[in-house]
Amino acid sequence: MPGRSRGVMLTLATAMLAGPVAAPVAAQVAHPAQWPAATAPIPRDAAMERRIDALIARMSLEQKVGQVVQGDIASLTPEDVRRYHLGSVFNGGNSDPGGKYNAPARDWLALADAFWDASTSDNPKLPRIPAIWGIDAVHGHSNIVGATLFPHNIGLGAMRDPALMRRIGAATAVEMRVTGIDWTFAPTIAVVRDDRWGRTYEGFGETPEIAASYAGPLVEGLQGRIGDKDWLRGPHVIATAKHFLGDGGTKNGKDQGDAQLSEAQLRDLFSPPYYAALKAGVQSVMASFSSWNGAKMTGNQSLLTGVLKDRMGFDGFIVGDWNAHGQVDGCTNTDCPAALKAGLDVYMAPDSWKGIWTTTLAG
Repeated sequence: MPGRSRGVMLTLATAMLAGPVAAPVAAQVAHPAQWPAATAPIPRDAAMERRIDALIARMSLEQKVGQVVQGDIASLTPEDVRRYHLGSVFNGGNSDPGGKYNAPARDWLALADAFWDASTSDNPKLPRIPAIWGIDAVHGHSNIVGATLFPHNIGLGAMRDPALMRRIGAATAVEMRVTGIDWTFAPTIAVVRDDRWGRTYEGFGETPEIAASYAGPLVEGLQGRIGDKDWLRGPHVIATAKHFLGDGGTKNGKDQGDAQLSEAQLRDLFSPPYYAALKAGVQSVMASFSSWNGAKMTGNQSLLTGVLKDRMGFDGFIVGDWNAHGQVDGCTNTDCPAALKAGLDVYMAPDSWKGIWTTTLAG
């Protein structure tokens, strides 16, 4: 299952840290002890951990760097995946196989197979980690012409029907697997506090209770239930809880803006859906474009590592948003060790992947 790659990404991200990071001010630093403690719901697999350690010991530095870099299919080829050992690819809303917006499912599957084959074919003396493909299947497999589309989250939230969310997640996962794609950047579990936010339709409501009741069933519909034989197998895919944290609470509703909140407000209003998603075993979390009191989330170590990984017990991997690492203080789209140091595991670098690969390797 492609989800097995996540342990490699997790372990590698902490090994590529270099460069000074500006000291944050007090209002930008979270205090993990003030957040509810949680543990990972999936027992650690000692055999799997040994396998990961053995793989990493055999990998070249180029391979290790490739695992934490993700490019858009419009800016790379299967040969690039092979040459640069990229751990994942993704497609934005305007990226399609052959540049055809109405490419049929068979074309998506053929391209997915090409990326898979490229990531697993090389020198047999070196380990090859199968690449995974992420997509915004946020209300059904919505990038694919002919797929089933469901109402946006704002409409689903009005229904107050968590059981239906599980069925929607399961249907979406099946249609994704038909196209060879195994990772969705969903569910969005933002709590929308200002109707001026242009992405209000992506939220289930303005209070945390609605998103918290939906997050678990949606994750289970997409991934399967922990302990079941088909968890992350067969008809299921990897889910992503996004965008951590406070993206629906920015000042004046500005997208990619600043959530000017106390730590208690950030915790009490925006974290409950994440606790629910983590309890259901969500395998990835996307860091937000937005800031908290002036500090970009993608570079906030106290939140990504201190709160999410250490306090909340998240042991999956954190992926960035579209070149969001370039907005971190002191960073550019092609050079940002600060994000890895903060806890990011995968750079989402749509058109900057080669640059971030090069600078990370040099660092």
